[in-house]
Amino acid sequence: MTPVQFAFSSSFILGLTGLAFNRNHLLSALLCLEGMMLSLFLALSLWSLQMNTTSFSSAPMLLLAFSACEASAGLALLVATARTHGTDRLQNLNLLQC
Repeated sequence: MTPVQFAFSSSFILGLTGLAFNRNHLLSALLCLEGMMLSLFLALSLWSLQMNTTSFSSAPMLLLAFSACEASAGLALLVATARTHGTDRLQNLNLLQC
């Protein structure tokens, strides 16, 4: 495993462990998801550069577009839950109760 591959895989694993173990606020969970998507984007773009093919060149941009849609949906949920429940703490959120 090259040092670049190790760096991207470790950044993905750090985001995943942050998502799994740090469940206090919705904003921290969204930031961990964004870190995971950023590491996937960088790894996929470097992989397509190393392969020297044009068929994989659109895949990082497609992943980046999906990441932007995921971020906007997450922020919309964050604003909606902050308005209805008054906080973004995940322990206080019970979506069956309004």
